[in-house]
Amino acid sequence: MAREVIFVVEESPEGGYEARAVGHSVFVEAETLDELRTRIQDAVRCHFEPADMPDLIRLHQVRDEVIAA
Repeated sequence: MAREVIFVVEESPEGGYEARAVGHSVFVEAETLDELRTRIQDAVRCHFEPADMPDLIRLHQVRDEVIAA
């Protein structure tokens, strides 16, 4: 079974995107989703030791939307 780390991705109130790792103290911000993906990969490489490096990075994108009732 592959080891993976999950990031919850949300739009930032200030613009751009934020991503937080579930169960790990990794937080990343970026202006675009492409930039965010690159920064997440870099952050994972820095956070984990080679023996503990996950095989997969899963991004769970969350978007709140409010509509009139």
